[in-house]
Amino acid sequence: MTSPTPPAPCTPEDVRRVACVGAGVIGGGWVAHFLARGYDVTAWDPAPDAEEKLRRLVDAAWPALVQLGLAEGASPDRLTVTATLQEAVADAQFVQESAPEKLELKRDLLRQLDAAAPAGVVIASSTSGYPMTDMQTEATDPGRLVVGHPFNPPYLIPLVEVVGGERTSAGAVAWSARFYEVAGKSVITMDREVPGFIANRLQEALWREALHMVANGEATVREIDDSITEGPGLRWAFMGPMLTFALAGGEGGMAHMLDHFGPSLKSPWTRLEAPELDKELYDAVVAGCDDAADGRTVADLVAERDQGVIDVLRATGRLPQQRTQGETK
Repeated sequence: MTSPTPPAPCTPEDVRRVACVGAGVIGGGWVAHFLARGYDVTAWDPAPDAEEKLRRLVDAAWPALVQLGLAEGASPDRLTVTATLQEAVADAQFVQESAPEKLELKRDLLRQLDAAAPAGVVIASSTSGYPMTDMQTEATDPGRLVVGHPFNPPYLIPLVEVVGGERTSAGAVAWSARFYEVAGKSVITMDREVPGFIANRLQEALWREALHMVANGEATVREIDDSITEGPGLRWAFMGPMLTFALAGGEGGMAHMLDHFGPSLKSPWTRLEAPELDKELYDAVVAGCDDAADGRTVADLVAERDQGVIDVLRATGRLPQQRTQGETK
């Protein structure tokens, strides 16, 4: 990374206005999160129906956000949707970009944001796979561009992975990591760029194996989901896979686990090369998900997911058991 660029106009603790550029599922989730944390939010998206969809997303997320606990003064009324990108970022103290995953689009958009945002303001990308080094190539001040990779939905899942590119300043990385913490996120600050970052790499391995099992008729979509929600997913809600495996070694810990189970790593259990996503597999996965939904609409599933995550966070002590500020009876 480059040497630190001039400091941001304010400290992370003093940020009051956030701009969200791109208002789809991820961008809209960021909007909802920042509103719930008490920020004024300006948003822009080029889609003609973007504002209608965004406000509908915020309204749908708000009941879950009330349970999570609203910051003082938090309100959906503090959202302003602008007609242009330039208006959205004109007075921003932090910018979150959440455009579609197309490299040339990201490069050009970050160039425009760099030109329009006030000097020194950190601009973060929600990219789920591109390294910032590849995206910051056209910016005049690449030092302030970082990756702030969230998980869907950003208003509910705490994790955000922060990493800079080769031309990002160390100061921008540190500033953005602290800002996300102040904004209520759980932050992993990566010291190097890794394709797909950390959590997506792990998710991708599980996803590929699941597709192989469906393609080979070894398991249904419902069985795959049940195998996680009724099995290791219960442990992963509060203890990651490494410590979970360490416990499999009993008092000997990970060392005993590796001595005992290490040879099985040579067993041909997994196939990490992705299967061919042909029409047969495509149709099987889609039909399997329809079957697993069992008549529930997308809105039903979103509400069920949100409540489930809140219940897990409460059960594992990461949310208060008592009612939080703003929660209705």
